[in-house]
Amino acid sequence: MYSTDTLFCFAHRGYPKRATENTLQAITHALEFDIDGIEIDVWNVGGELLVKHDRRLGRLLAGQELLIDMAPAILRQMLLPGGEQVPTLREVLELVGNHVQLNIELKGPNCAALAARELESYISDSGACYEQYILSSFDHRQVYECLKLIPPVRRGVLIDGVPLDLAACAEPLEAYSLHLSLDFVCPEIVADGRRRGLKSYVYTVNNAHDLSLMAAMGVDGVFTDEPQLVMDYNTAKAAEMIAQRQVEQFSNFNPPG
Repeated sequence: MYSTDTLFCFAHRGYPKRATENTLQAITHALEFDIDGIEIDVWNVGGELLVKHDRRLGRLLAGQELLIDMAPAILRQMLLPGGEQVPTLREVLELVGNHVQLNIELKGPNCAALAARELESYISDSGACYEQYILSSFDHRQVYECLKLIPPVRRGVLIDGVPLDLAACAEPLEAYSLHLSLDFVCPEIVADGRRRGLKSYVYTVNNAHDLSLMAAMGVDGVFTDEPQLVMDYNTAKAAEMIAQRQVEQFSNFNPPG
């Protein structure tokens, strides 16, 4: 079985154990670590992309309204736990800068065109690279729309299950990566993705034993609520690799005489 040693680390919604998820503060905390990427969720709220996970108020903000029924100015007036506003995608782009990759998950309907427009604008203004970003969604129609609207930006295919044809759905989307559920990820879909040239990232991995299982399965990385956990795992694996090479070099050493 293919095995990888260290794992690419996406901080899932920033660092939600240290600040409210999907806020600038949570992202700032995640950027304090040697992570590889940040993952956020966006909704089209009145023609503006706002960074929020839930489709309806009630968990982090009082109320029951659907996000897509709200005016963006009203939603932005409401304060999340910790006193922050719901950020805009542009605010996140400016905070992340060129530090790490940014995975933008399109949560609700009609996000693709707005995301393409926002990324084009920010890349033009900042000189950022298209390859720094991944646009992903469970709505594969929107992923396909991203291919048509902004093809240089990488696309991630979110899957919550094991399709009968495994990773084949990624082909017409010309995807960069499979984003697979921890509950359903299996060696067959990871291997099929690799044969098709796809990276495999698994969500949401917050357990050290699960990290080892994912590495043994050959996935390329994980989304995690605990970036420190993945950093510690990668540090330990890197140390093991160095020790193993030293042992191999010593065993292959033939002293003269």
